[in-house]
Amino acid sequence: MTDEAHHGLTRRQLTRRALALGGALAIAPFPAGPAAAAAGRSTLRHGTPEQAGLIGAHLRRLVTDAEAFLAPSPKHPWYAGAVLLAGRGGTVALHRPIGMAVRYSAYDEKTDTGVEFPPGQQIAMTEDTVFDLASVSKLFTSILAVQQIERGALELEGTVASYLPEFGAAGKQDITVRQLLTHTSGFKAWIPLYNAPTYEEKLQLIWNEAPLNPPGTKYLYSDLNLISLQLVLERITGRTLDTLLREEITEPLGMRSTCYNPPASWRPRIVATEDARKPWSGLDRGLVWGEVHDENAFSLGGVAGHAGVFSSAWDLAVLGRTLLNGGSYGRARILRPESVELMFTDFNTPFPGDEHGLGFELYQHWYMGAMATPRTAGHTGFTGTSLVLDPTTDSFLIVLGNSVHPVRSWRSGSAPRVAAATNLARAVPVRPRYGRTAWFAGMASPATATLTLPALDTSTGAARLRCAVWWDTEPQADVLALEATTDGGTTWRPVPFTTARPAADHPSGTVTGWSGRVWHRLTADLPAHRQLALRWRYTTDRLYVGRGAYVDGLRVRTADTVLFDEARPKDAERIAAVGWVPAAD
Repeated sequence: MTDEAHHGLTRRQLTRRALALGGALAIAPFPAGPAAAAAGRSTLRHGTPEQAGLIGAHLRRLVTDAEAFLAPSPKHPWYAGAVLLAGRGGTVALHRPIGMAVRYSAYDEKTDTGVEFPPGQQIAMTEDTVFDLASVSKLFTSILAVQQIERGALELEGTVASYLPEFGAAGKQDITVRQLLTHTSGFKAWIPLYNAPTYEEKLQLIWNEAPLNPPGTKYLYSDLNLISLQLVLERITGRTLDTLLREEITEPLGMRSTCYNPPASWRPRIVATEDARKPWSGLDRGLVWGEVHDENAFSLGGVAGHAGVFSSAWDLAVLGRTLLNGGSYGRARILRPESVELMFTDFNTPFPGDEHGLGFELYQHWYMGAMATPRTAGHTGFTGTSLVLDPTTDSFLIVLGNSVHPVRSWRSGSAPRVAAATNLARAVPVRPRYGRTAWFAGMASPATATLTLPALDTSTGAARLRCAVWWDTEPQADVLALEATTDGGTTWRPVPFTTARPAADHPSGTVTGWSGRVWHRLTADLPAHRQLALRWRYTTDRLYVGRGAYVDGLRVRTADTVLFDEARPKDAERIAAVGWVPAAD
């Protein structure tokens, strides 16, 4: 498929525009593997961890860890229940409901406790339980926008006001479609549209809203971006957003449990959310069950660009598989591969830490855990939902929890999401570079792990360490260092080294961040000394971890003598490992 084969914004045109913007946008191709790996297995099926190329023990740990959050975490449960789904390629290796979909009838603010339904009226989670996705809904709106970009009906760098002239008031005339999709428009996080009595008055609040920051100068996540995008889509297509969702995404993909405003007959399948009352809620509604939880989406009739979609774990897995396939699922195609690529490409390079594709968040350890890479895409929802897609390993994770049941104040942070993602990342094996095992530094946090070689006589000079190294760490916070001592370990100094694939110098003797999840050949010239000992030191902070660090094939030699070779049993026995373990994965 060539750039000229279709009307609309092509990859080549987008690249030209990126250059015109000063090169802020860097488009890189998908790593070889995900799309190719998906070929021939482009639809989902249940299977074993082994069929998915995953390690079963870590998926079992994923469930165990998730179940722990049904208990006080630390004071209240993080969620009343959840549905967990994890897989790789075309295989869903884990699909597990835990806890309750409906447990509480109300919240007692005086005692800070939930008022439970009688046991016979409580409803357990099932595999096909339907959730209010909250802000995960934004992904659907974003996909619908990218479809219109493909078709030439919408320009990524076009101004919103060129489609909605009313939008151009209050200094918003220069905001672009791209800035809505990447949360760089300057809008504040939200405004209470539900206080306006009519639909027209709600729209007028948006028209009158001035940006907090000049467009394109800061990242600020805002519901108003996707509400505005909804209005653009409805204007240019002549169809409502719920109709677009059905006709352009859910019907082609067979997502039968996904819609806005689910029918009343679905209510027994839907999780209950919050006992919504002021002051913690903007509206007095009582127990919200079967209707959208978000106040603004509710006031917009349940159909909004930022919230309101209901779905199941399986349907979200179908959507994730579609994107990892490059836009197709079975015989259906909803996006071209180059369009999907834009959703997995960082447009926010001026704002490190706030990486964002078109609609998707990228490289966010705070909920992606060790699945996070520069290409990992996902989103969370306020009700306790999340979707994470890692094209580098072709893996996907859905965690759907009802964490605002019975009240939003019972949960904070994203610990269950992080734990699940880190367990899934660990379930993707790293094959040793040589032999049957490689040294693995583990994924504990916070921790320091050391792998120390015996003292060697390098006094003849020209001694060199060669080995293979693999690392994927939380950038800057977690570091793998090569160090040397000549005084028996009292002091350690960094040892500079080089790696290949691609060639890179590491003068500080350290690596951090993402290395492509491939093995790198390492070479280090060693100082001359009669008692030189080397060690690898891996340190993690208390927050998040990456997939970790591996070392394999440790060998030290001079021009004519092998001083150390871990392939020799007598040398391997002299390695002192603290926190490192031999792993076959």
